[in-house]
Amino acid sequence: MSTRPRAILFDWDNTLVDSWATIHQALNDCMAAMAKPPWSLAETRERVRLSLREAFPAIFGERWEEAQRVYLDRFRAIHLERLTLLPGRAELVARLAGEGFYLAVVSNKTGAILRREVERLGWSARFGAVVGAGDAAFDKPHCAVVDLALAPSGIAPGEAVWLVGDTAIDMECAYNSGCVPVLLGGDAAAAEFSRFPPRFAFADEAALFDKARGL
Repeated sequence: MSTRPRAILFDWDNTLVDSWATIHQALNDCMAAMAKPPWSLAETRERVRLSLREAFPAIFGERWEEAQRVYLDRFRAIHLERLTLLPGRAELVARLAGEGFYLAVVSNKTGAILRREVERLGWSARFGAVVGAGDAAFDKPHCAVVDLALAPSGIAPGEAVWLVGDTAIDMECAYNSGCVPVLLGGDAAAAEFSRFPPRFAFADEAALFDKARGL
């Protein structure tokens, strides 16, 4: 029998906010600066999963730190003006907070940038922790980010913790930390979830809320 969650940890990009267009532009600006061919939006959607410190060395080799600076400079210049919530997510976060669930964010977006976005939406008080890339010793999918996100709550990783996201990296992180992997808005039958399938898959925020509250 499933356990009612005490804590719900959310991925950020494309789980709560729509970031693909912003990520894609900043990435291709970086590609141009580094004399690399541009990616299509479909390629960006498929390939962008890991944090910069995990992903960029494979793309840019020894120049990955330079590329990281270029990408972050471009992203910082445009991300707040383009910040867009996915439909229904504001209501979801408000309703879950009202039910008394401990809420936190676990993202592979650079921590300082992530917290600026959370603050811009007026959500800083909604989350007990906002953990981004570089905040823990290792980034998602390592369990270190979950431990850091849960630390203020006193809740241990396990069956009473849901990790909600939109990619296989999120599901893998849940497996690595012993938490419940939850897919929101994605296709659970997609190939990327074959190794780390979600325990629950919800088409929309209303279904997620009803399940969490009803257990």
